Amino acid sequence: MANVGLLFVGVVLFMNGLMLLGKIDARAAALINLFVGALQVVTPTYLIFAANGAPDKILSASGIYFFGFTYLYVGIGLLAGMDTSGVGYFSLIVAIAALGYSFVNFHLLGDPPLAVIWLYWAFLWFLFFLVLGLKKDYLTRYTGWVTAIEGWITGLIPGFLLLSGYWKHPTETAIALGAFGVVVFILLWPLTRKQRLAARRQEPENENTTTTGPG
Repeated sequence: MANVGLLFVGVVLFMNGLMLLGKIDARAAALINLFVGALQVVTPTYLIFAANGAPDKILSASGIYFFGFTYLYVGIGLLAGMDTSGVGYFSLIVAIAALGYSFVNFHLLGDPPLAVIWLYWAFLWFLFFLVLGLKKDYLTRYTGWVTAIEGWITGLIPGFLLLSGYWKHPTETAIALGAFGVVVFILLWPLTRKQRLAARRQEPENENTTTTGPG
């Protein structure tokens, strides 16, 4: 059941990445956030009840709530036109928690690929904190690309492979994921330089405007 949720995490991240890149209207993206947010609250609740008190299963399921609450927060915020600072600072909490979940997947749950994926999410949610909480609007386009890419790399592809039984070779997969993330996200920085510079020049004019939320 968690793998189904992972698949749809990929969907909503890709859609939110397109929204940050200006390809999708914010209100149009709100509905998928609400749908997936609800799914990611129901899923861990079921998994925890079905765990029969097993600490490792409860621990593994508990992290899913961070996604559910993020997407519900974003979806409601987009429809209501709320300021993004709340979801921005919530994203900082998620980013810090993701580091902890990465650690336990490495050392307690024995799942190196998922541990690396949690590092991806820690980086992404920290970007959400910068863009939405601290209003670093010049990072919006870079964050949009990272979000869209992570939708495929941390959600859609691993979710499908897990569901179909092709998620194998954990050590090699973890190394490949780590190398891909470092190379691609470093290369994205200079590729989005022009947009960052243009956005920084516009910042004094937009100090009182609100950046659209992701998640």
